[in-house]
Amino acid sequence: MPRTYPESFLWGVASAGHQIDGNDVMSDTSFLEQVEPTVFVEPSGDACRSWELWPQDLDLVAAAGLTSYRFSVEWARTEPEDGCPDTAGLDHYDAMVDGCLARGLAPAITLNHFTSPQWFARAGGWLSPDAPSRFADHCTRVMERLGDRVALVVTLNEPNLPATLLWGGLPDSVVELQRRTLEAASRAAGVPRFRAANVVVPEERLAIEDGLALGHVAARAAVRAAAPGVPVGLSIAVVDDVALDDEGATLVSRKRADCYERWLELAAGDDFVGVQNYEQVAHDRTGPVHPVGAAAVNQMGTPVVPGSLGGAVRYVHSASGLPVVVTEHGIATADDTVRSRFLPSALASLDAATADGVPVLGYYHWTLLDNFEWIFGYRFQLGLHTVDRVTGRRTPKPSAAVLADAVARRRSEVRVA
Repeated sequence: MPRTYPESFLWGVASAGHQIDGNDVMSDTSFLEQVEPTVFVEPSGDACRSWELWPQDLDLVAAAGLTSYRFSVEWARTEPEDGCPDTAGLDHYDAMVDGCLARGLAPAITLNHFTSPQWFARAGGWLSPDAPSRFADHCTRVMERLGDRVALVVTLNEPNLPATLLWGGLPDSVVELQRRTLEAASRAAGVPRFRAANVVVPEERLAIEDGLALGHVAARAAVRAAAPGVPVGLSIAVVDDVALDDEGATLVSRKRADCYERWLELAAGDDFVGVQNYEQVAHDRTGPVHPVGAAAVNQMGTPVVPGSLGGAVRYVHSASGLPVVVTEHGIATADDTVRSRFLPSALASLDAATADGVPVLGYYHWTLLDNFEWIFGYRFQLGLHTVDRVTGRRTPKPSAAVLADAVARRRSEVRVA
């Protein structure tokens, strides 16, 4: 039987504006998609047209019996020009929050899901000394408008992702193409350095992390000042790293120190840590081990291991001492039968972790729709629904019903918090 969860537990799906909205033309990512050369295999374009079709998206979430929806409030939409807030952008997110509440969905917002305004990137992005204070201004503006109605706030989405990608063996050719993309963007923008949070070269990673860390602290203070009592934290990408021998254990320790520890230490003042888990990687004396002939492999090229979710939340809670929110979890696969088999087992690993006392406050599946997956464009499929990119029509996959059923069974056995 599934582990019972408190009635306050948040069951939802997560999304990000740039990946689903379409025509986010004032953002740094949109600019990077258009330069030549670019590391992005294709531009985001109309994406899933969710800027206009968001009521349909919320209807899908509510119809699945979920209780929450995580979405990003795009800075480029609320302040497209430096120092010129856009009331229409804030009105849009205000309507989305009300739309969530009208459908019985708790709104969970992300204040920066990788993308920022172009003007911010032209100034050096997170390398700029005033980046944290400018980000805090954005957070204050958003929370003063929406903070009385949101259930959860994520300041930054996966600020540790560049580190985890490097540990995952990002090819030198991709690193070089990222460097050339930033050079091309700087030339096109006519600035010394056009910088973004999701195209990072190794030599600047730590400096950008420093800016992001200060940005999180400033954002956390801004959220608490504008909306006291609203839980606030950051989300980090967490691979479930396991050791196969003593040398592998040493590698796991080194990776955790490089990829996770600074963020878990920074989270000491937060209300929760957001865990975003997609895979498990085993390590031995030779390094990462990718078994040959695995029964199923995801589109990232690693074995499908449902128990990675439980392993990730156990590690993060043990290392931080904080409650956990699974802010993203899913699988990149074009074969929905793999996703349908994966989900029940993955959630069972979460059940086991909570049964063992890990305080988990919510679970958000990534993602509602097949969407724009950054440098990979539309080549990866992580959605519970397909999207016709001409008409915008959403079509549920069988896995959507699998998730709905799994959540329904757990909600029917809720316990008093």
